[in-house]
Amino acid sequence: MNDELCYNQDMDKNFRVRVTVGVGMFLVALVSLYIYDGIPFKIIFALFSFISLIELFSFFKRKRSFKNIILAILEAGFLFYGIIFVSQISISDFWYIILGVPGYDVFAYLFGKLFGGKIFKKSRPFPRISKNKTWEGTIMGLFMAFILCFGLMLYRGTLGSDFVYLFCGPLALIGDLFESFLKRKFNVKDSNEILIKNKYFEKLELIVGGSEGHGGFLDRIDSTAFASTILLIMTWFA
Repeated sequence: MNDELCYNQDMDKNFRVRVTVGVGMFLVALVSLYIYDGIPFKIIFALFSFISLIELFSFFKRKRSFKNIILAILEAGFLFYGIIFVSQISISDFWYIILGVPGYDVFAYLFGKLFGGKIFKKSRPFPRISKNKTWEGTIMGLFMAFILCFGLMLYRGTLGSDFVYLFCGPLALIGDLFESFLKRKFNVKDSNEILIKNKYFEKLELIVGGSEGHGGFLDRIDSTAFASTILLIMTWFA
C-alpha cells in the first residue's frame, strides 16, 4: 500500500512538472515565433538540439557498443535535420507541428493518466519499449493530433497542399518510441540523468524541469526532431 501511495505521489508530481514546463515552453515558443520573423524561435530550437546532443553523447558513459553508436548517430541525424526543417518552415506552417506533435504528447499523457486500463484490460501497446504508454492514451493522442491538424487545414483551406502534416501524430509517437528504445539500449531512464549530476549542467537541466528521475532536453524535443526530419523528406519528394 505504501509503495502504491509513493508511486501515485510521484506520478502527480511528474504531471505537475510536465504541465508547468510544457506551458512555459509553449508561451516562450509562441512569443519567439512572432518576433523578427521567428528567428529567436529557430535559435532556441537549435540550442535545445545542441544540448540534446550533449545529453545523447553522455549516454556513452553508461554503455557503449557498435549498435548503440549507430542508434545514437540516427538520433543525432534527427536533431540535425530537425534544425534544417525548423529553419526553413514558415510560421503559419509551424502551427501544424505545434498542434500535431506536442498535441499528441499532451493528450496521450492526459487520456492515459485519466483512462489508462479502464477501457482495454491489457492496456500496454509497447511494453518492451515504453511500458507507461496505454492504448487509451495512444489512440486518443493520435486522434486529437489528427483533428487539430485537420481543423487547421480546413480553416486555412490548404487540405490539398498541406496533407503531409496529418502525419504529425504518428510521427510524434514513432519519435518518442525511438528515443525510449535508444535509452533502453543505453540503460538510461531519463535523457538527463547523467548530466544532472554534473555541476556544470545541473542548473541548465532544471530549465526544462530536469531533476533526477524526470526529463531533459532530449525528452522534450525528441518527437519534434523526428517528425521534422521525416516531414522534411516528405516535402522534398512532394
